[in-house]
Amino acid sequence: MGNEKIENTNDKGSIKIADEVVGIIAGLAATEVEGVAGMSGGIVGGIAEILGRKNLSKGVKVEVGEKEAAVDLYIIVNYGARIPEVAWNVQENVKKAIENMTGLSVIEVNIHVQGVNFGQPVKEEESRVK
Repeated sequence: MGNEKIENTNDKGSIKIADEVVGIIAGLAATEVEGVAGMSGGIVGGIAEILGRKNLSKGVKVEVGEKEAAVDLYIIVNYGARIPEVAWNVQENVKKAIENMTGLSVIEVNIHVQGVNFGQPVKEEESRVK
């Protein structure tokens, strides 16, 4: 994800939405779903890293065209959750959120389950005030 933007032009002017905004919408919508422990930042030392809320877009890959979007989500599920059901709910929630907030048509939401959370609390990144 770079500085690409979605741009819609109408008779009143243009609307520009950065790809990262679509990624953040997708990440927030995914973490709202019951059974999702968090977004994954990748595998570090054989263990999936859980991202804090400030880095949600790092667990999301977005491809945006003029009117359509495709999303890949890298998630960690809670132990005991039914993974197919969680994945389906994430797909539905993400699709609905992106379409409602941006007007884009979401053509696919691909779910990549990167790990299972066995009950360890998710560490939120502390904000540092300088």
